[in-house]
Amino acid sequence: MKIPSLVLFLAICSAAYATQCNVNPVNVPKQWITMSRGCRDSVRRQIQMEVSASIQYLAMGAHFSKDSINRPGFANLFFEASKEERQHAMKLIEYLLMRGELTNNLTSLIAVRAPERKTWSSGQEALEDALKMETEVTKAIRTVIVNCENDRSAGPGQDDNDYHLVDYLTGEFLEEQYKGQRDLAGKASTLKKMMDRHSALGEFIFDKKLLGIDI
Repeated sequence: MKIPSLVLFLAICSAAYATQCNVNPVNVPKQWITMSRGCRDSVRRQIQMEVSASIQYLAMGAHFSKDSINRPGFANLFFEASKEERQHAMKLIEYLLMRGELTNNLTSLIAVRAPERKTWSSGQEALEDALKMETEVTKAIRTVIVNCENDRSAGPGQDDNDYHLVDYLTGEFLEEQYKGQRDLAGKASTLKKMMDRHSALGEFIFDKKLLGIDI
């Protein structure tokens, strides 16, 4: 009996896949993995914080997207902020992978937690909440830097001062955090002035300006 070519092809692929799955584990030297335990754990906590901030911003964007609120400018601002926080978490995950430090407890890094808050009385309140959250994230990054500069938990062959990671966090993360905080503080200040002068209309105009629409 002639075996159809597709069936034969699938049989060959299945056999190859089974063979591949039975390959013996390869023992690779671990001397290149030099990050200390305390530093690694600090980075893991920071990843969790970035994920939590992303979810909180997502809740903010969803709140201002509701038809009863209808502030598309604020919604877009917070959705973009959520994307940035998620990207920060991904960068740190990629860093741990590069250093050979992401081998277990992976799902705990990205566990979805309910946002602490889901509603805001005004755009002003949301901006002030966002500024407070960014300040806490910045403080946490500085804590990671301090922990990785002089880690007493470092064992033999590990860096008690992780120069590369400290430089990466200082240059890649802190500058962006400080610029983001200044931007939020400026927006909160401008909105407050507009609402003091124009009340609810001030928030409406500010929302349009966030979208680049001049009224």
